[in-house]
Formats: sequence, C-alpha cells, structure tokens
Amino acid sequence: MNFVAEIKIMPLKELLDPQGKAVMGALSNLGIKSINDVRIGKHIQLNMEAASAEEARAIAEEAAQKLLANQVMEEFFISVS
Repeated sequence: MNFVAEIKIMPLKELLDPQGKAVMGALSNLGIKSINDVRIGKHIQLNMEAASAEEARAIAEEAAQKLLANQVMEEFFISVS
C-alpha cells in the first residue's frame, strides 16, 4: 500500500530560534506587531510503500531519528495517511 508520512521538525522549546527571532523582528519592522513569537521549522513529506500504516510510521521515525532531525536541538512529529 502507498502511504504519505509527514514529518514536522521544530527546534526544542528550550532553545533559542535565531531564524524565528529574525523573522519576528522583520515582521515588527513591517508594522505587524501583534505576533508574540515565531519559530521556524521544517516540513518533510515521505511517499512510501509499506504493508501498514504502523510500518510506514516506523520507517518515517527511523528516517527522522537517523537523518532528518538533530535530536539534540530538534523534536519531530509524524503523521501518516
């Protein structure tokens, strides 16, 4: 069966997000001042063949742990459809 795994990777909440801070400053300079915080992450879509949704999730999790996310600085969330 074909599955799509979507992986959202975000910086850990405890860590400073320099890209987010730069975007927040730029938004403020543009007069958009109602935004309290900006965090920048990555969105990765994996299209794959797997026997089940559970297997597809396991494949996506392995990819995230081994390559896609730096677990020292980032956390990831996976959804499979």
